Amino acid sequence: MNDNDNINRRREQRLRYQWPVWFAENFDETLSQGQMVDISSRAAAFTCHADESCPCLGQHITTRFSVPHLGPDETFDMESFVRTGHICRVDEVNRFVRRVAIQFAEPLPFKPGEQAGSETDMRERIRLATI
Repeated sequence: MNDNDNINRRREQRLRYQWPVWFAENFDETLSQGQMVDISSRAAAFTCHADESCPCLGQHITTRFSVPHLGPDETFDMESFVRTGHICRVDEVNRFVRRVAIQFAEPLPFKPGEQAGSETDMRERIRLATI
């Protein structure tokens, strides 16, 4: 199965962006940091170091991350969330990095990838806001 097959099976457009994500099996433990790749209201994908802190397939973790949320006046804020979920996929990017997909136990209150006219519009707004 290739990436296009996965994209075609998705029920919701994902927002692709790079922003830190923090995760741990339990937030009482030391948190590990990853880099968000993409997100929908029900799932997210992030990269992390391929070490002992990288989650495993089927593992339950808690994540903390921020998502650009478009306001009614065409501006956006970064809205922060904490979500638990289970790891539904782990891919080796290279020997140092893995791409991890998590399915949330509770969806986000909005669909991040479906806020703007297009993904290109949203990426440009994020780029301009971070300059």
